[in-house]
Amino acid sequence: MTKEGEQTEEIRKPAWAGPAGFYPSDPVKLTKEIADFYNKAKKEEIPGKIVALISPHAGYIYSGQVAAYGYKTLEGLKYQTVVVISPTHAVYFKGASIYNGKAYQTPLGTILVDKELALELSKIDKRIYLSDVGHSTSGQRPEHALEVQLPFLQIVLGNFKLIPIVLGPDDDYGMYEVLGKALANVLKGKDALIVASSDLSHYHPYAEAERLDSTVIRDVNAFNSRALFDDLTSDRCEACGGGPIISAMIAAKELGADKSKVVKYANSGDVTGDKSGVVGYMSAVLYNTGKNPGDSPKEKAEKEVQKKKDTDSRISDKDKTFLLKLAKETIECKVKGVKCPDYKITSEVLKENRGAFVTIKKRGDLRGCIGYIQAIKPLYQTVQEMAEAAALNDPRFEPVTKEELKDLEIEISVLTPLKRITDVNQIQVGTHGILIRKGYYSGLLLPQVATENNWDRKTFLEQTCFKAGIYDKDCWKDKDTEIYIFSADIF
Repeated sequence: MTKEGEQTEEIRKPAWAGPAGFYPSDPVKLTKEIADFYNKAKKEEIPGKIVALISPHAGYIYSGQVAAYGYKTLEGLKYQTVVVISPTHAVYFKGASIYNGKAYQTPLGTILVDKELALELSKIDKRIYLSDVGHSTSGQRPEHALEVQLPFLQIVLGNFKLIPIVLGPDDDYGMYEVLGKALANVLKGKDALIVASSDLSHYHPYAEAERLDSTVIRDVNAFNSRALFDDLTSDRCEACGGGPIISAMIAAKELGADKSKVVKYANSGDVTGDKSGVVGYMSAVLYNTGKNPGDSPKEKAEKEVQKKKDTDSRISDKDKTFLLKLAKETIECKVKGVKCPDYKITSEVLKENRGAFVTIKKRGDLRGCIGYIQAIKPLYQTVQEMAEAAALNDPRFEPVTKEELKDLEIEISVLTPLKRITDVNQIQVGTHGILIRKGYYSGLLLPQVATENNWDRKTFLEQTCFKAGIYDKDCWKDKDTEIYIFSADIF
């Protein structure tokens, strides 16, 4: 046993190499296998500096080819430090465990731990800590998802130092934010790469797996960590390394990355031919195109002021649970024609005047969506009224019936105040919704609409013009067109 914060000279030996493991233990066979994967992979040209990768971690015969597409984008690059963030599969613990030994070993050699940066990282927040290498609950000893990334890195990068992190199953966006921002803090100005280790859906029929995995792909391509978290926690998709992916996305964005691209997707059915129950694999690259060099001191100060405002009015998980319950019960009561319960509202946030939309879906398809753009009523009242309106008064749909109630999904979007803009480059796809006004015409699209359809900024503007009933897709360029943006807390 080691004392808390104490670092050791222990070397973590390969635990998953060999016939019963995930990859060959013979260094010659291992090198040849990875080289074969590389030779078959088409190299995607990435127009910017690569900050992070997302890579699968199944046995090489299943996911190695997909992994090779991501690692091949690193050819010719050098990094002094590589952070690998892995989920835990074998041990339950909370927080982020950093291996505090001397090195990780694979059949291809030993990779030294960057002990200086690891120690610095562990001092930022108590939820990020140096593991006890002699204790099974560190998560490091039994974990394959971290180990299988290392031979690929050794082949493509050569020498580098490692920060090995195993992340507990928190399902807490706050924890991922803490880890992501802490990583950005210690890696700022360093020659570093982040690798998030994750497979996608597990053991669904082929078509269902592709449907679930397409949601992860959409959120990653949109570089929207919050949307991915919401989709994962709402069971709209699966990723055993969802926490590592989200943490890496947050860190990469803090480090200047402004684009994310999925370079390869496949599942185990593509390898084995058995499509009855498959596992999904994805490789993605997060990179800086050079258009996002970082915020100026003034911009940082403005963001901090806005962050405080947002925090003061943030909707707690408890309030979100209540609002979803309120919307669901309101819809059921109105459809059945019975009186709604009387609700005692104690949360001050729910009493604030806030704009909000209620979206109803039936088996994934839109069934109704109505909302208040402006903050004209208390939030709880807005949600209650918009839930009824979306179910019974959306002119695009027939009213919801009793028979449909069991199949409905409810999504609430609480809006920030509208902000008029003159430069459309201020629009962040995946973060902002758009309202366009021109004369008597107006139309609004929520942030998630662009994400769900994988639109770029120009397409998002064009579609908002159409939503306003203006069939000139370029109307957003006109001088008399007003463009507003807003954000939404979506749950």
